[in-house]
Amino acid sequence: MENIDDRIKKAKVVFKKHGGVLRTMEAIKLGIHPRILYQMRDMKVIEQLSRGLYRLSDLPPLSNQDLVTVALKIPGGVICLVSALAYHEITTQIPHQVYVALDRGAEPPRLEHPPISIYWFKGDAYREGMQTHTIDKITVRIYNPEKTIADCVKYRNKIGMDVFLEALKMWWTRKDHDVNQLMYYARVCRVEKVIRPYIEALL
Repeated sequence: MENIDDRIKKAKVVFKKHGGVLRTMEAIKLGIHPRILYQMRDMKVIEQLSRGLYRLSDLPPLSNQDLVTVALKIPGGVICLVSALAYHEITTQIPHQVYVALDRGAEPPRLEHPPISIYWFKGDAYREGMQTHTIDKITVRIYNPEKTIADCVKYRNKIGMDVFLEALKMWWTRKDHDVNQLMYYARVCRVEKVIRPYIEALL
């Protein structure tokens, strides 16, 4: 019969094969006994990112633990608004929660950590402008800069008009800014009339 050390070594191999991160149910399906999983946690072999989500402790520190955790725990979620602005470096705001877009009608997520702010998007407003980025070997869905700016206008009453104005100015200074793309997403979000005067002032 295998001793505890051998079982932990085997479990570590399983974790490594899956990028070093596993949910509890995935670990059990892959043959790691719950008792071994909790022993690994107590021995600091793995760290708990959030409830039911574990990562090997000897991996390099996560560059953005909150976004990675949300991507793993909320598969249908898309990073949006202030969190997306911060990722694209077009804001000086430091989000104290992760802003997540969900398709209207999706099941509300239950997540203890990190704190999240859910926004329900509908149809094209949810589907359009979605990009995938790899953060710490995990695929994270984030709206592109132009879609994010349009979303910020749509939700200006919740996040503040100043957030949009700052993002627009920072985005404008980038060589790759695309006015046509921004206006396309403004139409998708039905805020074209609101954005147009600000764009015309910059031109």
